Amino acid sequence: MEILGKLFGSPHRVRILRLFLLNPEKVLDRADIARRSKVPERDVKKELTMLAEINFIRQKAKVADEDGEKVREGKKGWQLNPAFPIIKPLKLLLLHTVPFSRDEIARRLRGVGKMKLIVTAGIFIQDENSRTDLLLVGDEIKKAALDSAIRTMEAEIGRELNYGVFETEDFHYRFGVYDKFIRDVLDYPHEKILDKLGL
Repeated sequence: MEILGKLFGSPHRVRILRLFLLNPEKVLDRADIARRSKVPERDVKKELTMLAEINFIRQKAKVADEDGEKVREGKKGWQLNPAFPIIKPLKLLLLHTVPFSRDEIARRLRGVGKMKLIVTAGIFIQDENSRTDLLLVGDEIKKAALDSAIRTMEAEIGRELNYGVFETEDFHYRFGVYDKFIRDVLDYPHEKILDKLGL
């Protein structure tokens, strides 16, 4: 992420670019963008101005909020401009650049509990067909710390992560009975970041 931040002028811009590229159909207002990218609203305003000037995004009426509920008439937001001339190469560059190293993922999840297994798939290995992005197994998992770590990673990646979390005993049981979710992760492309279970 640091290299891309230097190339594109700021890590904030990279987060906002990723957010629009990974959510091309969504109409997002400034508050949505700030919340989802974890970029301060004053910086969001500056980045949106620049991105609108180059026609990367376009202003559009917002019909629903993030929960799908109707919003008041006349409320506007921003949407990716599908006619932006270099959208494909930009997608290739931004979406196929892994935002975190293996060590970085392990470091970010270190404080969430006694981790025994961390498996990455999906967006972390550029596999769109994967059922999940992260499989986590451990004990004494702190839900608030896990939620915070996941939300921060989502902000940097630009979309919500699909993930599964299991206590060690539950995971062993599911693994033993060939649980479909576990098999779908482990039988298809994935990377083990941490494996104290000897899988």
